Amino acid sequence: MTVTFGPDHIVFAAYEFPWASVHPHGILPASAVRDVSVSGRPEIRTVVGETLFLSHGDSSGLAEFCLRHGIPDVVRFDVWGNLLEPFLDTAFSAEASAATCARLHSAGLSQDLIDSIRERIASLMRAYNFDSMLWEWADLGLYDLLSAVNSRLVPASLPAELGDTAEVYRWAMEIADYGRAKAS
Repeated sequence: MTVTFGPDHIVFAAYEFPWASVHPHGILPASAVRDVSVSGRPEIRTVVGETLFLSHGDSSGLAEFCLRHGIPDVVRFDVWGNLLEPFLDTAFSAEASAATCARLHSAGLSQDLIDSIRERIASLMRAYNFDSMLWEWADLGLYDLLSAVNSRLVPASLPAELGDTAEVYRWAMEIADYGRAKAS
């Protein structure tokens, strides 16, 4: 995936998630960008709540683009990072798991919702991290979930078990937006 920053838009080429508004090639006007996160893996959030990913090398270009257009760089609560903790190759104490649930509750997710989300994606994420021998122990997030839904590192039958993958994409974006934050 590559991006080019135009004067008032971002051009995406070879975007890897087929359900995205910019797949495989698309133009995102500055007016469609709600906020971004430049640190870590750069992300764009659109005004409709879609999260779009960029490569690490695009951070400075994204920062300059946002500065020109007054787009806020925000720190958001990583909902999917917290939801996917049980699928890391790491043991968590009861206290750490409780703290994760407390963070998710403070973002507006009920315990029933947390449990149902984790149950829905359990087979997929176990296959993605363990059966594939990825063995990620520190961080899984929305990008990893979408990679798994895109059949990366997992048998194609597993994403199909979740239902229509375009619907799963929209559902994942809605969940991610629970982490919406104010500009920092």
